[in-house]
Amino acid sequence: MSNHLSAFLRNHGKPYQTAAKLVLVGGLVVLAGCQGVLDGIDGKANAPIPRKLVGKMKAQGMTVASPIMLRIFKQESTLEVWKKKDTGRYGLVTSYDICKYSGNLGPKFKEGDRQAPEGFYTVTKRQMNPNSAFHLSFNMGFPNSFDRSHGRTGSHLMIHGACSSAGCYSMTDEKVEEIYAFARESLNGGQKAFQIQAFPFRPTAENMVKHRNHKHFEFWKMLKRGYDHFEITRVPPKVDVCGKEYRFNTSSNGLYIPAGSCPVMKMPKSLALAYTKRSSKYANDFEALLAKAESRDPVALQPLELKSVLPDVLVDDPAAVKKPLEVEEEAVPATDKVPPADKETTAGVPVKRETTSDPAG
Repeated sequence: MSNHLSAFLRNHGKPYQTAAKLVLVGGLVVLAGCQGVLDGIDGKANAPIPRKLVGKMKAQGMTVASPIMLRIFKQESTLEVWKKKDTGRYGLVTSYDICKYSGNLGPKFKEGDRQAPEGFYTVTKRQMNPNSAFHLSFNMGFPNSFDRSHGRTGSHLMIHGACSSAGCYSMTDEKVEEIYAFARESLNGGQKAFQIQAFPFRPTAENMVKHRNHKHFEFWKMLKRGYDHFEITRVPPKVDVCGKEYRFNTSSNGLYIPAGSCPVMKMPKSLALAYTKRSSKYANDFEALLAKAESRDPVALQPLELKSVLPDVLVDDPAAVKKPLEVEEEAVPATDKVPPADKETTAGVPVKRETTSDPAG
């Protein structure tokens, strides 16, 4: 404080001294607040994607701002980052070890059960939290419309740092900075929202046989349909919910009502054929592995027919389809094959704007 100001305060009394102190304290608070903001902007929340990964993306026809998708496998403790290529399909950029997740294999049912979610979720900018108590985080969007149709409850289910979890998927601080950077750059680059696919394990025939008697097996079979659609197309599937089930890559003029009846649904013929072919191969693989597990001879299965695989879906047969799709050799072209998702809906209902505040993990 200057000599002139000190003299003024001595001569004019206590009220002015108090006011001066308030101004000084206020200035320090503002300065501290600005420092915090600058730390958030210039520090962890704005850490760049590592150069090595940028080079890997460039080699696959991706940019830093290309859309992303995340895929989680609980049993393998793996989180994958996929990005859109210049072909329109997605490619795997990298994968991370999940440091911790709480609970067991299976979905989350209620608040406080300490289960990490399984299913298909969507993250928008508003779900990103640069000021997380767990280093950095983003809200997964639980419960989604499928969860709500089954009366499931819970909140603040995150992917975050700090390697500590009470229902979330937790990473090390170093790794969550990279994952956060991928999400930040894609959302800032124009992607409205990105998809998270969370599975109990990789739904291979071998793993499905291993877990065939699990109480959640039917639920996992449904999740596998979404996994298969992505494996076929290499494009995040359009996700809707009706009849209390996930529906993948269908279109309709009607409404998808999560807890109500499904509308008339359609699917492009090329995709329906590819999905049927993949399902037929899986059925044979599953039977062979099941027979081995049960010490018996496998049953010879006939190739599955489209109507038995997609009994409640009409096949849209555009004239542009010229030949059956070879699933193993070539994925369904991304352009004009998969029905586009509505811009403002997730799983067939208006997007719920999720909070970004953190619970205890």
